Amino acid sequence: MASSLTSKSILGSTKPGSSSLPSELRRLSSPAVQISLRTQTRKNLQIQATGSSYGTHFRVSTFGESHGGGVGCIIDGCPPRIPLTESDLQFDLDRRRPGQSRITTPRKETDTCRISSGVSEGMTTGTPIHVFVPNTDQRGLDYSEMSVAYRPSHADATYDMKYGVRSVQGGGRSSARETIGRVAPGALAKKILKQFAGTEILAYVSQVHHVVLPEELVDHENLTLEQIENNIVRCPNPEYAEKMIAAIDAVRTKGNSVGGVVTCIVRNAPRGLGTPVFDKLEAELAKACMSLPATKGFEFGSGFAGTFLTGLEHNDEFYTDENGRIRTRTNRSGGIQGGISNGEIINMRVAFKPTSTIGRKQNTVTRDKVETEMIARGRHDPCVVPRAVPMVEAMVALVLVDQLMAQYAQCHLFPINPELQEPLQIEQPQNATAL
Repeated sequence: MASSLTSKSILGSTKPGSSSLPSELRRLSSPAVQISLRTQTRKNLQIQATGSSYGTHFRVSTFGESHGGGVGCIIDGCPPRIPLTESDLQFDLDRRRPGQSRITTPRKETDTCRISSGVSEGMTTGTPIHVFVPNTDQRGLDYSEMSVAYRPSHADATYDMKYGVRSVQGGGRSSARETIGRVAPGALAKKILKQFAGTEILAYVSQVHHVVLPEELVDHENLTLEQIENNIVRCPNPEYAEKMIAAIDAVRTKGNSVGGVVTCIVRNAPRGLGTPVFDKLEAELAKACMSLPATKGFEFGSGFAGTFLTGLEHNDEFYTDENGRIRTRTNRSGGIQGGISNGEIINMRVAFKPTSTIGRKQNTVTRDKVETEMIARGRHDPCVVPRAVPMVEAMVALVLVDQLMAQYAQCHLFPINPELQEPLQIEQPQNATAL
């Protein structure tokens, strides 16, 4: 708001140069008392754009649309002197990219990324990092029907309701192609977490439609990326992987789709991450994961199943291990208690709905509010969960690296209390290269 100042004289003060009083009285009189009156003039209200950025200390902003020139992100707050090349990001981008198997969308994109700022001679400089991935296989004409009629359960209608205009081709910002701008910085976040604290983040498909992988068949202590990447559905159990692939094939050939669940675990998470009360770690993880396209549910630890237990059955009893560390014998808390990580494995599950764009006739309405029928064209995943695995890992990594930096700034800036706290950073070998 702009303002201006005016002054008024009171207590019988006179204007400058006034001679209405004798000179002797003028010398004895008090100076004029000045009161400043602030008058305000209105200015146009300014509203900052919201919704495309996440993080406080390690902040990521994504940009681009499915059928525009390309997509990408800007990473702000990355620590300097971290070795980084495009290949560090490309591995996870390749896991996310379309056209990688028969159970994913047939759209052909290499998703080759380019870093254009924030890195010099293979090292981060501490300044904003710009990552860009061009779109090369757009087919805008596939979406001609969508410019007139709304796809059921898609964001077409609500984008119109919110903005009064939308990008028709490919769904614009509601397309999962936007997640390239999450997976790339997520790969960097995972690298920071691994090198600084020894933290590992692994996600895998635990359910496709009615095929549910029993929890006891996955050893979270020893699960490896190779086990997950051993098949096209990204399920670490070969037997259930085949069942999941068959379930996707059954609907794919009929122009239909199914949903599923991605389970994510975090090993060696530093203790103390998360801030009561509104920024609890599970709350931040839920927000981040639920911001992904097609998500419909989130649970961690015992989740909703914990409601069937009593307190005695559900509580994780403490003990002291051989190294003198406080641990829990069970992990129904999912590695988080009171909104703060306790050092146990963090585990969560994210539910994804069936892909809404399907090649089956459905009832809908046009933008002119006329009821009609439509069969959606375009290239879409019959099940999103195989490609959602690196997306979930990325969002979890972005949360944890942001929380790690917050914890270091608040609680580890000065010497810690060694009786109760642990260092955030793992001990590096003497010849190891520091970040």
